[in-house]
Amino acid sequence: MVFGGSKATGGRDNPNTGGKACADTRCDDACAPVIGVTCANFEAGYLKASNTGSNDNFGYSVSLSGDTLAVGARNESSAATGVNGDQSSNAAANSGAVYVFTRSAGVWTQQAYLKASNPGTGDLFGWSVSLSGDTLAVGAIEEDSAATGVNGDQSSNAATDSGAVYVFTRSAGVWTQQAYLKASNTGGADPVTPFGDYFGWSVSLSGDTLAVGAIEEDSAATGVDGDQSSNAATDSGAVYVFTRNAGAWTQQAYLKASNAGTDDYFGFSVSLSADTLAVGAWGEFSAATGVNGDQSSNAARYSGAVYVYTRNAGVWTQQAYLKASNTGGNDNFGDAISLSGDTLAVGANYEASVATGVNGDQDSNAAADSGAVYVFTRNAGVWTQQAYLKASNSEGYDWFGASVSLSGDTLAVGAVYESSAATGVNGDQGSNSAGDSGAVYVFTRSAGVWTQQAYLKASNSGEDDQFGYWVSLSGNTLAIGAPYEDSAATGVNGDQSSNAATDSGAVYVRSIAP
Repeated sequence: MVFGGSKATGGRDNPNTGGKACADTRCDDACAPVIGVTCANFEAGYLKASNTGSNDNFGYSVSLSGDTLAVGARNESSAATGVNGDQSSNAAANSGAVYVFTRSAGVWTQQAYLKASNPGTGDLFGWSVSLSGDTLAVGAIEEDSAATGVNGDQSSNAATDSGAVYVFTRSAGVWTQQAYLKASNTGGADPVTPFGDYFGWSVSLSGDTLAVGAIEEDSAATGVDGDQSSNAATDSGAVYVFTRNAGAWTQQAYLKASNAGTDDYFGFSVSLSADTLAVGAWGEFSAATGVNGDQSSNAARYSGAVYVYTRNAGVWTQQAYLKASNTGGNDNFGDAISLSGDTLAVGANYEASVATGVNGDQDSNAAADSGAVYVFTRNAGVWTQQAYLKASNSEGYDWFGASVSLSGDTLAVGAVYESSAATGVNGDQGSNSAGDSGAVYVFTRSAGVWTQQAYLKASNSGEDDQFGYWVSLSGNTLAIGAPYEDSAATGVNGDQSSNAATDSGAVYVRSIAP
């Protein structure tokens, strides 16, 4: 597969001629070697909210499923409720919203504008999103209801920042809210515990199963369905698994790390693929390396870990405990994860090696917070590390691995603080004149070997845009969030040159040629 993306002018810019539009059939010869498709078929999309506003952070979360894309804007401030309400109000600051786009004949249009059924100031609806077919899950980590379980009382605000998840479904193009989900042990902030549980920090849907992370949950339980009532391990974190039957959602499991510890943040990232669930805990302290090492050590603070669970006949069990091959304190292994079948990608955005490319020297710590991604594969139930990936222009503080998304043999990796002023595909990586503009790196696998295929930048690369903050791959399409982009454009393929709406955010869609 080969990758493409450029300016939002119908996708016909030629990266071999300084971005000038191709005028005739020579376009095919010029573009194809670089982006893998002819200019005439090249697709690009630059998406903005229908009610673009400063500080809305459109693109803070993104999720693709086929020809549908969901985009979260955690700080959108409308007081509307439900589906397609009044977008013009700003009466509920930072309540949050989600925008659904669909693609037909290569053209993206906004299909829906979604709000919580109980929007509240500061709820951050859209903090996380996950799409699977005609179902969408949305996390709102600072929602305050003290309800527990499914479809409880939304009107209470007695559990500050406990968090909630809202499930929407689509029928004949119309979206409706199907469920309002809370933890089975909802916990809010109080004088002793200054943070709520943040249920909904991470969400992952696969068919009729939903996993929800709550990173500030405090139980000292370990494993599956332990004692939820204890608050003896502050911010250890938990994951809740829900299943749907005949349209009704129920909680199936309550998961904790096998070595639950204070400040582990288990559930910071979650990724479901059929009957397998991966859970990241970037704050885990063990100095173990590789697969199923010694969990009892606390010698590498915030090195991070990933836990893999499998389900059989409705029962979840832990299958593996994964660590980096070069575990280091403060590496944040598990900050981002993506599971696709028997392959798992794990980001460690604070990893410090100065290596570049694939399987370089892991031992150097000369590039603080440059970041790395580790690829694991499973064979007959056994996990092994397949690759250690770094950016082709690895530099300190780029945060390579802050976002990851796998689809088959293709992997996209975001580096939110990369600072090149390049635009489009495979531009000049050497420049650092656009601080924290962000970049995305695309890798592909052939016969078990990973190689970097493309280096992607926004078509309007700008300082502090954080292009790559969130990435989502589905088939041959990649959506890239840049929640701090500043254009005041609205809708699809508007004017990118304006910087009149600070941190309004944008999403860029790119295509891969089969």
